[in-house]
Amino acid sequence: MNRSSEIAFHLRFLQYIFRYGVKMKFGCLFAVLCLAVGAIAGKYSREMNDQKPSMDGKNTVEFRIAKLNQVWEKAIRMQLPPVRQAELHSDLKIQEKDELQWKKTKADGMDENGEREAKLRRGFNVILAKYGMDGKKDTRPLESNNLKDHDFRQGDMFDDPRLDKLWNKAKSSGKFSEEEMQSLKREFQHHKDKISEYNIVMDTVSRTEEIHKNVISPLEGEVKEHVLHQKHTDLKDKMRDLNQGFERLRKLSHEGFSEDSEFKEPRVIELWEMAQRANLTGDELDSLKEELKHFETKVEKHSHYQEQLELSHQKLRHVEALGDNDHILRNQERYNNLAEKTREMGYKMKKHMQDLNSKISRKGLDRNEL
Repeated sequence: MNRSSEIAFHLRFLQYIFRYGVKMKFGCLFAVLCLAVGAIAGKYSREMNDQKPSMDGKNTVEFRIAKLNQVWEKAIRMQLPPVRQAELHSDLKIQEKDELQWKKTKADGMDENGEREAKLRRGFNVILAKYGMDGKKDTRPLESNNLKDHDFRQGDMFDDPRLDKLWNKAKSSGKFSEEEMQSLKREFQHHKDKISEYNIVMDTVSRTEEIHKNVISPLEGEVKEHVLHQKHTDLKDKMRDLNQGFERLRKLSHEGFSEDSEFKEPRVIELWEMAQRANLTGDELDSLKEELKHFETKVEKHSHYQEQLELSHQKLRHVEALGDNDHILRNQERYNNLAEKTREMGYKMKKHMQDLNSKISRKGLDRNEL
């Protein structure tokens, strides 16, 4: 039975009660009406919040949470570039996982101060801002893609004066091979993304402070004070990471890549340096190093698929312009398969990174407590 048929059935049921309910006692009639209306309202409110795929395969639902589906549908309407769209899908899958875990935690009576809920809300706001869906004017070029060198002018590649100055100096130094320049560029781009995320969090803190000024209830004020304190702590952590990251870029730009460097990927290097600062034992570091090597392979594989997805998208646009339907269908199928694979790998990579981050932080905290 589809949605419209179910609603029609329930309405007919209510009409039946009203028609023959005069024979009932008023109390019984009222109770039946409350049960009927409550069942209908509860059913449809749950369906709106916990989305499920349709049985017939049509109108398939990507996510189990309504607001995440709305963001995804908006991204499709906006026609985000394929790589950014795949990245958004991975970010939304991570957000979905975290929100569903939080619902279970809350049902068990935990997170009473709302700390995890505030972190989830902040994460969702970061996603909206990152992909230009927060209602603010997005100054990024419509087809921006980090994989293309020619999309950037030399002076404004990273939209940050310090980064641009450092990049141009490294580029003109002549000490880097073409492959090393690509690795260095990934390092710079990673740092640029971290700056963007810091600015987004700082913006949400400013808005929270503005709301906090208008609080009337003392109890509500205490809760918001706690959330605000947590956001300031996050900001300090992010600023410390940014300073350490920039210092590393400065050293790398002046001295070049070390021959005995353990890793090449920026995110993996960051995790390794974080582990070295966490006072882990030699055995723990050796074990983590092996895991990070596997993770780096996963990151490199994901980057390869991103490149293939972009190339497949360009080829599809070219074939569509020629108008050969058979050729279009073959290329569309290849593109769809690549897009799905890239999203899936992106989610697994980000989840693995999230797990590694938590593991290093937890072990470092335990060691410091000892």
